[in-house]
This record gives sequence, structure tokens and C-alpha cells, in this order.
Amino acid sequence: MIQKSDLLRVPAFEGLPDDQLDWFISQSEEIPLKAGETFLQQGTPAVWMFVVLEGQMQMRGALGGEAVTIPIEPGSITGLLPFSRMKVAVMTGRAVTDGRILKFPSSKFPDLVQKMWELAQRLVGMMSDRIRETTRYEQQQDRLAGLGKLSAGLAHELNNPASAAKRATSLLRDTLYRIKNAAQELGKHNLTDVQRSEIEKLEASFIQPSETPLDTLAISDLEDQIDSLLRSHGQADLWQLAADLARRGVKPEVLESLFATMDADLARAALVRIAASVEIANLLIEIESSTSRISDLVRAVKEYTYMDQTQAQNVDIVKGLENTLTILNHKLKRGVTVHRQYEKIPLLVNSFGSELNQVWTNIIDNAIDAMGGKGELRIRTYRDDDCVVVEIGDNGPGIPPDIEAHIFEPFFTTKGVGEGTGLGLDTVQRIVKKHRGTIQVTSKPGDTRFQVFLPLAAAPA
Repeated sequence: MIQKSDLLRVPAFEGLPDDQLDWFISQSEEIPLKAGETFLQQGTPAVWMFVVLEGQMQMRGALGGEAVTIPIEPGSITGLLPFSRMKVAVMTGRAVTDGRILKFPSSKFPDLVQKMWELAQRLVGMMSDRIRETTRYEQQQDRLAGLGKLSAGLAHELNNPASAAKRATSLLRDTLYRIKNAAQELGKHNLTDVQRSEIEKLEASFIQPSETPLDTLAISDLEDQIDSLLRSHGQADLWQLAADLARRGVKPEVLESLFATMDADLARAALVRIAASVEIANLLIEIESSTSRISDLVRAVKEYTYMDQTQAQNVDIVKGLENTLTILNHKLKRGVTVHRQYEKIPLLVNSFGSELNQVWTNIIDNAIDAMGGKGELRIRTYRDDDCVVVEIGDNGPGIPPDIEAHIFEPFFTTKGVGEGTGLGLDTVQRIVKKHRGTIQVTSKPGDTRFQVFLPLAAAPA
């Protein structure tokens, strides 16, 4: 039989009058529990408030698409609380050890508020703390999920140029060995000044990049022409050399000068030397391009996160959008065409670190998902009085009217379990409001637009 002393050991009931405790006990049901027994089942109607008197309890369920286990100590209150809008239990409650709980029916909440107002206030405070902790956890999971997606994309984007640079470096080592051997072979011949000048002139001209890059078909035709020329001069085994020269756009008639001024052996040694020089030039360009891509990505990440910079500063909206597109390039290049329409005059907004970039990331990422990874992403910036307007649109299926009214609500999501927490657009709205701005959306099939209005910052003198 429960005693008033049992309730007084629960912090929420400390200092309450005896008559109120007696009333609460009279309306409650004491439940003894054995270890492993369940007192609340996920998915069942939420109609009970539970007071844990003795024993260790546990709540199990999902938050943010991830399974969680929450320990419930003696003296805790769980389940439905007064003024809560929870309709069904979102977790399962079970006893870890033998213990006792009190069940208080939600149908008596109006009487509880009237008869035990101080307890009701304490319970509302507990509910606020619970919502705050749950929201903080969900937001943390949302950030981690977003970070995971960005990290995976960046790893892929960095891996491609890094692999290309590594491959080119390996080939460069082999090519340097070939050019060394070719130089030694040339050294065996007594070159005249005319011959040496001709080799150096051709080598210098061939390593210069062609003004107009050739397409695959043109390169193939050029390779056949060079191969035919070499064969006509008894060089039937230099097909790889023909391919290297063709990629560089070398014209076959230019090679005729070698055969006109040199014998077959000397011309062959010169060609091997020249082809190796051309290959080195190609590999250096590939290494330079790959490392530049890595450098650009690192710069975009630093600017995206505002590393090593003060928290609040005037930022160029277009620069933030472009950095975000660079970060999300791994998703865009699968079939999304980006159409840009930027205001020519820089539009500055006072931003707190990288928070606005989180806004662009969430909206653009949602647009890509809505289009199934293929479609048109339209980004526009313009000035409206004293505001900067960023409009991000897509040609996806649109947002159904019955859903559109709820998209900014916390935890609302149309994605499957584990695919989204529903905090993306709620986070967007909170960040925009923090920047004293507003956000609105219009949607119909083939045309969904998010418009973010932010106060315009004064341009520096």
C-alpha cells in the first residue's frame, strides 16, 4: 500500500500538503513490476502519467531515426504530462529491476491542475525541460547527419583529383626514365647544330597546350595520320608515341622536318625524346589541375565554415551560395543543372559564422532530393528595398498543399524512417529569424521556390 512518505521522496511532490497527496494517491494505481516487465508499449494511446517509486526503469525508442535507451531513476516522472499534445507513446517502458510505479490517468489532469496547482506547474516545467532536451538531441543528430552527408561528398570530391594526381605522378616517374634513356640515345649521335635546333624547336612547340582542345574523334583521326607517317618511314612500332602526340594536337606534316634532316635512327631517338617531353607536359598539367581542384575544395570548405574568422561579419551572399554549391557538387553532377541569376552588385549580409550557409545547404539539398537528383536548380539574388532576397527554386513535383503548411514545423518530415529528422527547414527558419529575416515558399508542380529575405548590410567604405 502506497504511503504519503513514498510520494514525498519524489522531488516533484516535495512540500505539498497532505490533503493534496491523499487525493493524488486516491486517483492513482500502484503497479508492482518484476525485472523485464513492460509498463508502457510504444504505439499505444498515451493516457497515463507514471511516477517511479522504486527500482530502475528504462525507456526505449527512436529519436531522429536512431534507437536510444533512456534510464529512468526512482523519483522520476515519465509518460504523459499535463498540457502535453502527445497522442501515442513514442517509446516502450520496461523495468530493469524489480520495482513499483504509480499510474495516474490523463483523464484526471483537469482535476489535478485545479487541486494541485503547484504540482501542475512543476510538471509543466519538467515537460519544457523534456522538450528542450529532445529538441537539442534531434538538432544534434540533424547536424551530425548533415555533416556526414557533406563529409561523404567531400571525401568523394577530394578522392578523384587526389587519385588523378597520384596516378599522374607514377606515370611521370616512368616518363622521366624514358626521357633519360632517349637523351642518352641522342648523345650517341653526332648532332649538327641544325639538327639540335630542329629537335629543340619541335620539342618547345609540342609541349605548348593547343589553343582549341580536340574532341575524341579528331584525336583518333590525328593518331591514325601520325601512325601512317611513322610507318612510311619504317617506324612501325611507335603507335603509343603516335597516340601521345595526337593528344597534344601535333600535326603529322610538322614531323616531316625530322625525317628530312635526319636518318631513321636519329629521327627515331629524337621522336622518343620529344614524345617523352610531351607526355611530361601532359602529366604536369594533370597534376596541376588535380591539385588546384583540391586547393579549391579546401578553400571552399574554409570559407563555408568561416574557419579562422570572427563569428559575426558582413558576408557576400553570392560567395556563400557558390561555396555551398562547391560543397554539394557531388550531388549536383549526377544530373542537376544549375541556373544562376545573381545581382551584379555585391549584396552583403551580417552573418553569424557559417549559419547562413547551413540555410543554403538545407534548401538546396532538399531541392535535389525533391527532383530525384535530376532537374533544374535555379538560384537568384536581388535587392528589394533594404533587403537581400535569395530565391532557390527547382522543377520538381512540388509540395502538396496539405504538407506545405507544416514544412517548417519541428520534426515534420516526409522522408522515411532514418532518412530525415524533420529539423532541416525548422533549422532554416530559426537561423533566418536569428538574422532578422523571413522565409516564404510557393510551390506548384514544376516550380517550387524558397525566398529568404535578409536585412542588407552597409557596404564597407
